[in-house]
Amino acid sequence: MHNRFTGYSVKKQGTEEEAGNMQIAVGTLNQAKVKAVENVFPDAEVISCEVSSNVSKQPFSDEETIRGAINRAKNALRKINADLGIGLEGGVTETAYGLMLCNWGALVLRGGDEPIIAGGARILLPPAVAARLRKGQELGSVMDDFCKRENIRIHEGAIGIFTNGEIDRSGMYTHIVKMLKGQSDYRLRAKNKSVGN
Repeated sequence: MHNRFTGYSVKKQGTEEEAGNMQIAVGTLNQAKVKAVENVFPDAEVISCEVSSNVSKQPFSDEETIRGAINRAKNALRKINADLGIGLEGGVTETAYGLMLCNWGALVLRGGDEPIIAGGARILLPPAVAARLRKGQELGSVMDDFCKRENIRIHEGAIGIFTNGEIDRSGMYTHIVKMLKGQSDYRLRAKNKSVGN
């Protein structure tokens, strides 16, 4: 069956053959990230699972954060055997202007080609937060302490705190997932066009 989201074949489930039966494995239990995938793929079955990113708990460069997203996508796909896997990873990266948030996503199709990657919003972290991260602390625990609240990472995240609520973590990751889906759709169209010629 041809899937309207990615154009790739979808496994049959029971007797139904609707596109909504597509399974997406998301390599996290973090509800802000899972919600982002559900926002972009509302008719798919989104299955979240705990997998390793195979990078440090606090990725400290774009490259490490991208690797974490790709590893999460591949590991989730392997664990669930879904139609596609998505990995979303948050990190930080040093710049000439200071330490910035960086966020990356990866999409891996079952039996597909190279992973599709996309990056998200970046903002400078306050010097007090950046200093603690440079000393080896993880952003999630630093933010909980900074805000005197628990589980900032599954709610608005640092992006929500430091943008005064203009964008939250789920909204930021939704944007990344839209870029992943869009690239996947574009590749499929280009592939189908070249086959048709």
